[in-house]
Amino acid sequence: MFTERTSVGLDVHARSVAAAAIDGVTGELFKAKLTPSHEHIRSWLGDLPGPVAVAYEAGPTGFGLSRALNAAGIRCEVVAPSKLQRPSGDRVKTDAKDAVHLARLLRLDEITPVAVPSVEQEAARDLVRAREDARGDLMRARHRLSKLLLRQGHVYCGGQAWTGAHDVWLRQTGAQLAAVATRATFGSDYEAVLAVKARRDRLDAAIAAMAADCEFTPLVTRLGCLRGIGTLTGFALAVEVGDWDRFTGKTIGSFVGLVPSEYSSGQSRVQGSITKTGNTHLRRLLVEAAWHHRPAYRVGKTMRERWELAGPAARARGDEGNRRLHHRWNTMRARHKRHVVANIAVARELAGWCWSLAVLEE
Repeated sequence: MFTERTSVGLDVHARSVAAAAIDGVTGELFKAKLTPSHEHIRSWLGDLPGPVAVAYEAGPTGFGLSRALNAAGIRCEVVAPSKLQRPSGDRVKTDAKDAVHLARLLRLDEITPVAVPSVEQEAARDLVRAREDARGDLMRARHRLSKLLLRQGHVYCGGQAWTGAHDVWLRQTGAQLAAVATRATFGSDYEAVLAVKARRDRLDAAIAAMAADCEFTPLVTRLGCLRGIGTLTGFALAVEVGDWDRFTGKTIGSFVGLVPSEYSSGQSRVQGSITKTGNTHLRRLLVEAAWHHRPAYRVGKTMRERWELAGPAARARGDEGNRRLHHRWNTMRARHKRHVVANIAVARELAGWCWSLAVLEE
């Protein structure tokens, strides 16, 4: 429940901040155009009738303003932009109107705040997302190289691509290209593949080193008891979700956008494809991990090594989850569900098992 006297909405941009404040006692509206300086914003808030509560939309400017205001004793909420209620007939959008709209929604308690990560968690999240960018860059670089050779009539048929044998074939094929310009293009694309792969490997090493000794290490160890969740995936899940206690086993699936969309009215109930809301990176990791539960479940050397790092309760919970998720796959196959549909259902349940291990107390 909103308890402060003055509600403030900030429309924050890189070079300017539009501010609006509503005095709950007198109903007076204050407007200002501020600089992004935290000191300037705190000074302006200090001149308002207190106590004051502030809200601004999550965006590229980050969470520094929220941390600075909360440290100064001013309650500051970072709002999820996708959850803001906006009048459907309003066709005029300005920074000043957005600030007033935020101030009114804050006073009515009609905002959905996002979880503000700590500085350490945000730094770890940046590292994980840098690795995700490198993965995408590597995929695109490899695609450009392979399609260049395809246009020249060269297709690799010696087994799995992007292995040592494939690399030897690439260098031999590139040297045999007839046109000088084509060889130069091949050299550029091949060099790009090697450079991006080296960058990805450096990030992998940095993530592995951080995951081995940080505040997320116990959580990563517990998540590793599930199939398909290694060090990189477990660390990414840990830093992207942050505070697992704000969810339950049922709501975590909605947070990552793995629940069906629905349109129900009266006696009709129509469900569609998954909502795909929330964190795209988190959803992709869960979907990829879910495919590992399709083969028969056997506790191999890699899984035993992960279990040795976890406690007995986490091992038992992970074993139960692995059996349950494989059974879920078999049930979907028996019902002749398409594999992509079945995998989404398993990924949604996998999110719940990850939550149960994250909040597990040993």
